[in-house]
Amino acid sequence: MGIDPLSPLGTPLTICEWIIRIGALFVVPLRRKPEATRSWLLLILFLPIIGLLLYLAIGRPRFPAWRTARFERLAPFRRALALRLLSGRALGGQQSKDIAALVKNLGGWPTTRGNGIEFIDDYDGVISRLVDDIDQARQHVRLLVYIFADDAVGRKVTEALGRAVDRGIPCHVLVDPVGSHSWIRNTIRLLRDAGVETRKALPFHLLGKRTRRDMRNHRKLFLIDGEIGYAGSQNIVAKDFRPGVTNRELTLRVTGPLVAEMTAVFLTDWYLETEVLLDQEPVVPSKSGVAAAQLLPSGPDYPLEGFQTLLVWQVHEARVRIVLTTPYFVPDDGLLGAMRAAVLRGVEIDLIVSAVADQPIVNLAQRSYYEELLGAGIRVHRFRKELLHAKNVSIDGTLAIVGSSNVDIRSFQLNDEVSVLLQDPISVAALEEIQRRYIANSDLLDLAQWRDRSWLGKLAENLARLVSPLL
Repeated sequence: MGIDPLSPLGTPLTICEWIIRIGALFVVPLRRKPEATRSWLLLILFLPIIGLLLYLAIGRPRFPAWRTARFERLAPFRRALALRLLSGRALGGQQSKDIAALVKNLGGWPTTRGNGIEFIDDYDGVISRLVDDIDQARQHVRLLVYIFADDAVGRKVTEALGRAVDRGIPCHVLVDPVGSHSWIRNTIRLLRDAGVETRKALPFHLLGKRTRRDMRNHRKLFLIDGEIGYAGSQNIVAKDFRPGVTNRELTLRVTGPLVAEMTAVFLTDWYLETEVLLDQEPVVPSKSGVAAAQLLPSGPDYPLEGFQTLLVWQVHEARVRIVLTTPYFVPDDGLLGAMRAAVLRGVEIDLIVSAVADQPIVNLAQRSYYEELLGAGIRVHRFRKELLHAKNVSIDGTLAIVGSSNVDIRSFQLNDEVSVLLQDPISVAALEEIQRRYIANSDLLDLAQWRDRSWLGKLAENLARLVSPLL
């Protein structure tokens, strides 16, 4: 039952609601994407008090000042390492140089040469390889992960870490407490019992120094001795940890100078939680291959949305073909416009998504874009049987990107993510071959058939799309 506007309480409440609505017009658009701005303003217009409370809780995509200060404190450390990593030989073409320059300005790290890159899309194979590398560690082991479970897979990795500790090898683990919420207490207990230094990434506290619960560290970086690094989409959990859903991932195993950049990202994240810098001058590994690789960390610590900025620009620059693989595709207007313009220039675009879904609302929002994409001439492939959780992009046979970032507002603006850029022909061709296998195991959507789906499904999709910028 509503409050009578003529009652003693009604008039002040009405005035308060209008103050909130008018104030939102000045505050909400600041540092927000247009899509998110529209959604927040609609919510506050219709439910001003509830909308204000939600906005104060999760509406501002930035870290608190104390965390920003810690991040800036390590700026000299990152700059010094970047100078040590600068290659004496420039990349070949102007486009490669432009990409390298943009990524360095976005994330701080230069292109490195002489890297060994191995693509691993065997889920269990990644875990086995990681355990073998931990068992061979001589200096240290450092893991940063969104999900670290206490299941058979998590225990297998924990036992390897325990064996390393028993050999006198220091081991450090950063784990996101929200991503790992189902297991976090037992996982931390098992790790600490094994002698592993363990911290929560972005822990949430009601009092004192705190960050938003929905701004997460979504990176997956596994580092051994500063010589071997893993990056990609895979967590430390059984591939079928969700009932009825089996994950398919893509992980890079890296050797060479790029590992120093990966190490620096871990060291920075560890410092942000502990104010302890584990290495003053990380070792730069010797060259071990031919790959030209560059790391792009992104997240609220950085001035721009790094992965999104790079992706939109490269879609605008594409001339032949783009293949984009993502489990969650909820794009902003800038990316949609870039994709439509690319097709009009004659660029072929293949979007590979998963038919199997683990996030119902996100999946509904994603489905709401299919008709628009198909109508624009973009091919949409739905991967069968498994949840294709891999995140990767190939463009024109000259650029490959593999990492942790999805194509949605959460990865673009709220989460800490990390991507590896590859510009050598061998690495790009390797990713393209994997993407061809994805397409061979997918169903191509037909526009006419898609339009015939039920009106109830369309309504659910459109409602999910409306609230997607708030997710």
